[in-house]
Amino acid sequence: MPWRNVGSLSCFRIFGVAFQVVSQTGPQLSSVTSDCLLPINFPLIDHQNQEDQKDSRMREVQLGSHTLRSHGVAVARIHMHDWCIVLLLVLTEIILNTIHPFYRFVGKDMMTDLRFPFKENTVPIWAVPIYAGLLPIVIFLFIYWRRRDVYDLHHAILGLLYSLLITGVITDAIKVAVGRPRPNFFWRCFPDGKDVYDALGDVICHGDASVIKEGHKSFPSGHTSWSFAGLGFLSLYLSGKIQVFDQRGHIAKLCIVFLPLLFAALVGVSRVDDYWHHWQDVFAGGLLGLVVSTFCYLQFFPPPYHSQGWGPYAYFRVLESLANPPPQPANAANVRNEQDVERQTENDEDDRRSNGRFIGLSTDTNSRSTMEETETERK
Repeated sequence: MPWRNVGSLSCFRIFGVAFQVVSQTGPQLSSVTSDCLLPINFPLIDHQNQEDQKDSRMREVQLGSHTLRSHGVAVARIHMHDWCIVLLLVLTEIILNTIHPFYRFVGKDMMTDLRFPFKENTVPIWAVPIYAGLLPIVIFLFIYWRRRDVYDLHHAILGLLYSLLITGVITDAIKVAVGRPRPNFFWRCFPDGKDVYDALGDVICHGDASVIKEGHKSFPSGHTSWSFAGLGFLSLYLSGKIQVFDQRGHIAKLCIVFLPLLFAALVGVSRVDDYWHHWQDVFAGGLLGLVVSTFCYLQFFPPPYHSQGWGPYAYFRVLESLANPPPQPANAANVRNEQDVERQTENDEDDRRSNGRFIGLSTDTNSRSTMEETETERK
């Protein structure tokens, strides 16, 4: 049988002696136990990942040499076209908000699900840019104050703006194209409660034009998509900075990461409670914001579970370029060598001329001194 191995039995026989040796000499394996006991392998522990984390921490020490003052303008110039696209997205968002949405047919029998009260927003529209845009930027600035990495700050702000603006453009474009009525559409269309329909059964609204216009923008939820776009990006950013997936099992890190997502989910719930959106609108808006924020984050940063997920791609490219400078071409090296040779020959010629002058001066002085000595002797 396999367990009846002579070698293994001999090891067990002398294991007591080996244990005594270990207990007497200290926490070191004796030669007997090292020969008998095989090395234990833990497949669930990623030792390579731990080494990568140590290497990343060593590289993180080199932070602080690329700040806003030293490299801010250069980084902005490299991404000048990206900032131009940001301005283009802002212009597109403004145009989409001025376009009238599609006014779809709304019959009398459809009013059953559209008679909910016309309430005020629990989360006003002006608050969305504050918690979805300004709050993440404040956190980005705080991390920059601690680490002094201009690449991290620039790419975080640019990625956040891309996430918000792309989500806003997609959301408003779908809103205009679909034109789904809100749950409170009846009171928007008929503020006095008296509904009027044409010969085809479509509504003839006599409410405020701007209120009716907003009543046809239910799908998807803009509050929810913007919340998940900004706070979802912040959640991914924090998960990379605090290294949530470092295989150490700190649940507190997950709580920090889930906190922005919880707030975004509560904003979506408030849209249903205020009867401004159907639940399908909120679900689609949250999914849209999460997908766009994930794409925008991965455009500038490694995945959060990566060993280098704490920094942007640009920072590691700079480190690599500093560690491995590009080789100079052979022609440039030859030209430089020729220039060095020419400079050396010129310096040698100057030294020879200067030495010749000093020698001439010394010979003149020596000849004068000898002539004076001979004249004195004659006298």
